[in-house]
Amino acid sequence: MSKSKFLSIDSLSFQAIDEEADLIPLMTPEDEEEINRQELPETLPILPLRNTVLFPGVVIPITAGRDKSIKLIKDANNGSKLIGVVSQKDESIEDPAPKDINTLGTVAQILRVLKMPDGNTTVIIQGKKRFEVAEVLTEKPYLTATVRAVPEVRPESDNEEFGAIIESIKDLALEIIKESPNIPSEASFAIKNIESNSFLVNFVSSNMNLSVAEKQEILSLSDLKERALATLKHMNVEYQKLELKQDIQSKVRSDMDQQQREYFLHQQMKTIQEELGGVSNEQDFEEMRKRAKKKKWDDKIKEHFNKELAKMQRMNPQVAEYSIQRNYLDLFLDLPWNEFSKDQFDLKRAQKILDRDHYGLEDVKRRIIEYLAVIKLRNDMKSPILCLYGPPGVGKTSLGKSVAEALGREYVRISLGGLRDEAEIRGHRKTYIGAMPGRIIQSLKKAGTSNPVFVLDEIDKLSSSHQGDPSSAMLEVLDPEQNTEFYDNFLEMGFDLSKVMFIATANSLSTIQPALRDRMEIINVTGYTIEEKVEIAKQHLLPKQIAEHGLSKKDIKLGKKQLEKIVEGYTRESGVRGLEKQIAKMVRYAAKNIAMEEAYDTKISSEVVEEVLGPPRLERDKYENNEVAGVVTGLAWTSVGGDILFIESILSKGKGNLSITGNLGKVMKESATIAMEYIKANASTLGINPDIFDKYNVHIHVPEGATPKDGPSAGITMLTSLVSLFTQRKVKKSIAMTGEITLRGKVLPVGGIKEKILAAKRARIKEILLCVDNKKDIEEIKQEYLKGLTFHYVNDMSEVLNLALTNQKVKNAKQL
Repeated sequence: MSKSKFLSIDSLSFQAIDEEADLIPLMTPEDEEEINRQELPETLPILPLRNTVLFPGVVIPITAGRDKSIKLIKDANNGSKLIGVVSQKDESIEDPAPKDINTLGTVAQILRVLKMPDGNTTVIIQGKKRFEVAEVLTEKPYLTATVRAVPEVRPESDNEEFGAIIESIKDLALEIIKESPNIPSEASFAIKNIESNSFLVNFVSSNMNLSVAEKQEILSLSDLKERALATLKHMNVEYQKLELKQDIQSKVRSDMDQQQREYFLHQQMKTIQEELGGVSNEQDFEEMRKRAKKKKWDDKIKEHFNKELAKMQRMNPQVAEYSIQRNYLDLFLDLPWNEFSKDQFDLKRAQKILDRDHYGLEDVKRRIIEYLAVIKLRNDMKSPILCLYGPPGVGKTSLGKSVAEALGREYVRISLGGLRDEAEIRGHRKTYIGAMPGRIIQSLKKAGTSNPVFVLDEIDKLSSSHQGDPSSAMLEVLDPEQNTEFYDNFLEMGFDLSKVMFIATANSLSTIQPALRDRMEIINVTGYTIEEKVEIAKQHLLPKQIAEHGLSKKDIKLGKKQLEKIVEGYTRESGVRGLEKQIAKMVRYAAKNIAMEEAYDTKISSEVVEEVLGPPRLERDKYENNEVAGVVTGLAWTSVGGDILFIESILSKGKGNLSITGNLGKVMKESATIAMEYIKANASTLGINPDIFDKYNVHIHVPEGATPKDGPSAGITMLTSLVSLFTQRKVKKSIAMTGEITLRGKVLPVGGIKEKILAAKRARIKEILLCVDNKKDIEEIKQEYLKGLTFHYVNDMSEVLNLALTNQKVKNAKQL
């Protein structure tokens, strides 16, 4: 229901009724009966109302502004005081014609006419009964028409349903008055005092907040019961709207109150901070804006930053999300967007730096110089992704540092060993408390440029868990076609990694995911020879340890002979980490004597080395004699370099069983089985009596039993050992071999050749048997490492046996 108001004929102006006017009483049932008995006049002046509908019994004030309306009211007030009131179909029409008005209206009696100070005429009218326009008689000076009464169907006085509807209307009307802030509470007295049911329906319908068309539709209903139901329906809708509005206003008021309270508290806090000399948040925001202006951002990044900054300004600083948002914006400002260090393409200087920091590793250094040359010529090439693969302690990680210095780029290193959470690479989403960017983005922030040399240490030791697979996350990082828009979950923006020079390091390629391995260029960093280790110790390790222990060069001197003794007697490795530890012990010996002011010889002798380090624990791999049948020297590759191993075989009375011992893996056992079956198949060719296989058991053993061994490299060694055993022929002196065999007797190539050759040299081996396909591996090794060695390249097992076995029988040969 709406507040009672002055409803105008034209442009309504809301004017109050004169304060001295007499009280207009509510219509009683007797008044209603009196009106119903009155006859309608045949003709009536018709007054169109723009924005309201008059109901029988209802009193409303209207303000007349049109000349026609003023003339009509004046004439009617001087005459019978009765007029016909109808509503306009379209309130925008200034001078309505008969077609523009509704034909059903209400006869009204003029109760009072008031002249207003602004010149308008306000008239108070009361509806009497409904009528219908029969025929329009005149249009000037105002509309007149013949009219006929419209009868009203009323229910019986004892109709319970109608009584219930009337009660509902009364109750709902009182509720609406109570809830609505626009309706004065006095209106409830009027509702309670209305005795006439039809007047109650008309009064409520007149004051409801409905459109003219909806009110006209209610007025048109002749059945009072139907009109009451229609009124109740609209009242229900209005009451629901009112309740919803109250709920919304209540929530808004509550939110506003909370916001007001927080605002005042923040203002107080800001003032206190400023009084104490602290920094207010506004100063922080201003500082961020100043820093943002200096950044080399494109429009997309700038727009995103401004949006996030505005979001932070709207936040309450006390909530947890505020600190995350602050960290996020700080990261944005700290990241080196489009900031690059200038590359130094002096390749001769780069070569000097690599040679200064690393002895040997010629292939690796040559490959790096090639890369730098290509980048220099192209100047826009996407940075390469190298993977330095080799045993521990050979200088893979330090190579990355040297490359960074040679290029003049920043150096960044992250260790991936044991990493099993994908979020460490890609970062956490901002929705988490304590969210952080991934290590890639963090490291770039630390570097301060977008093109550092980035060393990914131990990439082969990435592991997966229920928190994701980090090696799969690295696929995007290490793909030059994808990493131009590397997506970090925390950053929520693509960051260009294509100018970063990634150098990965690994000890084993077998554990690297194939797709990841495919993205990198593998460079094998092999182990060092004894000569190289001695030079590394002399040029790098000894000076480094002397400096770390606070000594000078004159305090300790280690000669080449002593260094070689340390390498051979106290270390067994491909790299030089163990060697550095032993040298550190020697330097500590000198430091102790200096600190205790005890005399000692600064030139360290071999005796002093043994005194400090103890007796040599690792003697040279010694070649054993060839006096026993079935003992052959093989070459093996281990994670710490090459080694020699002995294949031993023996016969014992039995039923032809084959036993294999020595902690061997599946492949090595299969090699023994293949060798045995090949010999059985070719016994006559090899000059072996086939009956032996059924009378004797064969046992093959590979010392040392505690060391696990596997791989196909010992295939030809096992075959030679078994043929020597069955024929009791001597194996050629100082010969070693490596190669895989097939059942057809073919010799296949194997890997780790350089390490195996170095092991053979250490063991004073003179001749080495290899597959023809391994010849290319020998050609890659420096000639100085091959001095004193003779190589025999073979295709078939028969060639191996001809070269490896002599025609002499061993001492105390068995009669088989």
